[in-house]
Amino acid sequence: MIVCVCKAVSERHIRAAVKDGARQVADLSRNLGLGTCCGKCLPQARASLADSLRQHEARASDCFPGTATEFAL
Repeated sequence: MIVCVCKAVSERHIRAAVKDGARQVADLSRNLGLGTCCGKCLPQARASLADSLRQHEARASDCFPGTATEFAL
């Protein structure tokens, strides 16, 4: 789904940016131009970013089970 029409940024772009290290909307703005024109995309961008971060973290914990809790102790 297209999130930012002005810059043609899709959810796929956001997922890829998260894989490459994006953790905040500011990272998406800097790297993809998202939210730099009209700004109407920002609420959906925040939601897509949060969802992508949750999925990314879930995949990471699947690859390294128990790692996050081990380091927290």
